Amino acid sequence: MQTDGSTAPPASSGALRSGYGRIAALVAGDLIAFVVFAALGRDTHHEATGFGALGQTLWTALPFALGWFLVAPWLGAFKRAGAERPLQMLQRAEIAWLASWPVALLLRWAFTPDHHIPPRDFAIVTLLANAIILGLWRTAFAALTNRAK
Repeated sequence: MQTDGSTAPPASSGALRSGYGRIAALVAGDLIAFVVFAALGRDTHHEATGFGALGQTLWTALPFALGWFLVAPWLGAFKRAGAERPLQMLQRAEIAWLASWPVALLLRWAFTPDHHIPPRDFAIVTLLANAIILGLWRTAFAALTNRAK
């Protein structure tokens, strides 16, 4: 309930349910998810991380984010219908990531200076880690959006 006694949701939740506001929030969250993945990977491999290495981390995240944004919209990852149901959001995100994953790996290959093929273990970790990070983010978004109704 708002301070004026009405039960209308706050303006910010309305913006998240609107088409452009919701899509902008999803895009921003997805970008952050890929940057988190890249930062975790760089840290695991003892590469530079933190604000001083933000450019390098963004460059590491770029092929994965591009793969996602090239494929996921075509598979309904940004559709409004059912996006406020956490389980449906999770299912869409996981299917979209599974389809985006080979594109992301191909872009990663294209972005590396020596164009080496990523090892199988890297490909599997990439699949699973991004599935978990995107799944957690998008499920939380759907739950919060649904709660804000």
